[in-house]
Amino acid sequence: MPTARSVDVQAFLNEHPFSRYQWLVFALCFFIVLLDGFDTAAIGYIAPSLTTEWGIARPALAPVLSAALFGLAFGALSAGPLADRFGRKAILIGSVLVIGAACLTSAFSANLDQLVMLRFVTGLGLGAAMPNAVTLMSEYCPEGRRAMVTNAMFCGFPLGAAFGGFLAAWMIPLWGWRSVLVLGGIAPLVLAAVLLVLLPESVRYMVAHNHPVERIRAVLRRISETAAGAAGFVMTEKTPATKTRNGIAVVLSRGYLVGSVMLWVAYFMGLVIFYALINWMPILFKDAGLAPRDAALIAALFPLGGVGAVLSGWLMDRFNANRIIAFGFVLTYGAVYAIGQVAGNLGLLVVTVFAAGTIMNTAQTSLPALAASFYPTHGRATGVAWMLGLGRFGGIGGSFLVAELARQQLDFTSIFAIVAVPGLVAALALLVKQFVHPEDRSSGTGRTVEALGH
Repeated sequence: MPTARSVDVQAFLNEHPFSRYQWLVFALCFFIVLLDGFDTAAIGYIAPSLTTEWGIARPALAPVLSAALFGLAFGALSAGPLADRFGRKAILIGSVLVIGAACLTSAFSANLDQLVMLRFVTGLGLGAAMPNAVTLMSEYCPEGRRAMVTNAMFCGFPLGAAFGGFLAAWMIPLWGWRSVLVLGGIAPLVLAAVLLVLLPESVRYMVAHNHPVERIRAVLRRISETAAGAAGFVMTEKTPATKTRNGIAVVLSRGYLVGSVMLWVAYFMGLVIFYALINWMPILFKDAGLAPRDAALIAALFPLGGVGAVLSGWLMDRFNANRIIAFGFVLTYGAVYAIGQVAGNLGLLVVTVFAAGTIMNTAQTSLPALAASFYPTHGRATGVAWMLGLGRFGGIGGSFLVAELARQQLDFTSIFAIVAVPGLVAALALLVKQFVHPEDRSSGTGRTVEALGH
């Protein structure tokens, strides 16, 4: 039972300035997501080189472009429940090791089948890493800055994807496409060693799972010395109607089911757009008459626009998060459609691709923070991971969608007009979530509160 000297963990985080220790957690999670974005997008940037070296037709690229996405889906679906049971830190370190080892090995693939298999294994690690980084970061944030900080951390993903495009444009002419995968393998292995030493376990997870008071106190003292006198720790928590402690049961419970499904739909539709464009824009631009280097550089501007998520996070902390993100997806529809209208004007194409990337990635990268705030601690990693995992099938669909549209010989304009439509579907899903869960505002009304701790 809580005593007079017990400390409420979330109140403690809310009351103290964002410390150097929390910034360390931010930096580590940011680099996890940065490498996730780099390794996820790398295959799209090396795809034109694969068609030349191995003599592959464009539609035949769909399996290798989507292999990592299948792995991402299965990795996220399995890692979320594991992290809710065994902790965030162990799953994060293990997933980063898998990313590094599999990506490095894939650089030595002798044929397309080997590359497809190794990209799937890489995807398992990628799928496990991202949702747990989001979850861990959100659990070290004060409530009034949670969306902004989590979104800022998640900006590592589009920045990593964009960075991969710029590096690929420089590295491939010098050392070939395999060099991109070598770099994408070595960097995570180095990061895993750093995480082993510096990354803490989630303090909210430790309270929820009754870890020793001394361990929790030691972590919170890194944030503020005022935790030194605490005899125990508690945590007020939103609870589902089922009172279950099983992560999957929380996500699928009556109190969360509609919101869960709407989050899945929104993330799915966003990734249809993202992966359709990130995987196929270099090829589509090349077919439209751009030089391969220019095609890669312009395509790299699309994920670079994700830095706008910081502003979105600031707005989400102050206004209705569902409606803000929904509006972003409506704008996404118009911006992606516009790319197909300006192929003949290089300067306008550059501006339009960057603008579309800013709008689309701002909306998409805001969804993990929305999911993290929707679920309680004992279901948060599963909730975020299942949204990311099931959403990955949208990325698979996007890769195959453009392959099919190319097979049907649709022109440049028509392809972008079709790819833009999922933005409207994502917006509708978030409005449905807001209608069913009107309590999902900063007031937190409509949910019961439970004290966790010892």
